[in-house]
Amino acid sequence: MGVLRGPLVAIGAGAFVICVAVGSPASAQTPSSSAQPTFAKDVAPILQRACQNCHRPGSVAPMSLLTYQDSRPWARSIKAKVAAREMPPWHIDRNVGITKFKDDPSLTDAEIATIVTWVDAGAPQGNPADLPKPREFSDLDAWYIGKPDLVVEMKKPYILPPNGPDNIVDVMVDPGFTEDMYVMAIESKPADPRSFKVVHHFTTNLVEDPDEDPTGLFLNEYALGKNGDIFPPNSGRLIKAGTKINFNLHLNPRGEETPVSVKLGLKVFPRGQVPKYVAFTQHMGDAPELDIPPGQIARHDGYFRLPRPALVASFQPHMHNRGKAMCMEAIYPDVRADSARPGPARVETISCVSNYQFGWHITYPYADDVAPLLPAGTIVHITSWHDNTQNNRWNPNPKNWVGGGSRSIDEMSFAWVTITYLEEADFKQRVAERAKAARTSQQQQ
Repeated sequence: MGVLRGPLVAIGAGAFVICVAVGSPASAQTPSSSAQPTFAKDVAPILQRACQNCHRPGSVAPMSLLTYQDSRPWARSIKAKVAAREMPPWHIDRNVGITKFKDDPSLTDAEIATIVTWVDAGAPQGNPADLPKPREFSDLDAWYIGKPDLVVEMKKPYILPPNGPDNIVDVMVDPGFTEDMYVMAIESKPADPRSFKVVHHFTTNLVEDPDEDPTGLFLNEYALGKNGDIFPPNSGRLIKAGTKINFNLHLNPRGEETPVSVKLGLKVFPRGQVPKYVAFTQHMGDAPELDIPPGQIARHDGYFRLPRPALVASFQPHMHNRGKAMCMEAIYPDVRADSARPGPARVETISCVSNYQFGWHITYPYADDVAPLLPAGTIVHITSWHDNTQNNRWNPNPKNWVGGGSRSIDEMSFAWVTITYLEEADFKQRVAERAKAARTSQQQQ
């Protein structure tokens, strides 16, 4: 698989519970000039940026990291997790394809070195006067997309029985939308900590006519550990007046009766503003049949042909407990098809998640200046690997053959990909502008 170099798909240069960054690694602090990092001066700013959104009272993480007293007992665990790039959870391969993303919470090498050095020295507190001003939180900080303009929530919880098989339930909600709106960012998630424990995943669907189409059009998906979908500039999704929201819930009983409630957050364009482009998220690369023998690692391939030129905004692998890795690559149309010697197809790797974990269904949103631009006819190739061996600590039973299915003990293999289709002239203009920017950057180096 090639590495992205061409003008059609440009790249940028180039780890507790999900931590939403309030900055980017490029702007993050580097170790101080002092010989010995301290919590107050060096570590606290890192935790504020990358961890405290989740590691605080009332949020989803199992412990707070707001203060030195909170953090000190967990110092060795923090070191182990960040050194292995397991926390903050961001499992994109940093050495393959595109590595520049929006709202990347991962730590820089310098930040990791600061934490490791601090812990190895006994995790000193330092001078409290060096502490940064404490962050102030509200319930809205739990939203990855920022403060929603609208929140749609179930009117009453669904009561999940304590035992039994997976429950798949449809709940229709009428939000009372009185006018058309265009959505620029979407996020869905459980509404309380109890629901987090039992929700395998759920989808939200737009139902315009319940009698004609009770299922509706796919809008967004939540799975364990997922963040949200942020569309590219001047791109949006239309929700018509009168539209209802269908929550399709997939729930796992956990031994006690549980009231389940979920919600949907929407950021919308100002009234009267119509985005130029339509953005949407869909399955790509579904493997037709999964065949995962016991005690083996299995590979599967799926394909999706782009009927029109497209901008790819984000990539999110979807597998279950045996998921090991997933890559997305572009197989370009052969521009020399009429030649007597057309040559091999040009293939470039876009992204890989080489350490997939079922507990983190993370959407990786590409930075605007490197988001893939793909011509019509490009085949998006999704390759997945499932680890059905005893070396996979999340494997329910490595002695069992596993196939595809919606249950948690089954497997899946596809990617959620957010795309915007472009007109040919628009596509060519974007490609030319991307190439010009690349030349200018090279000349300035």
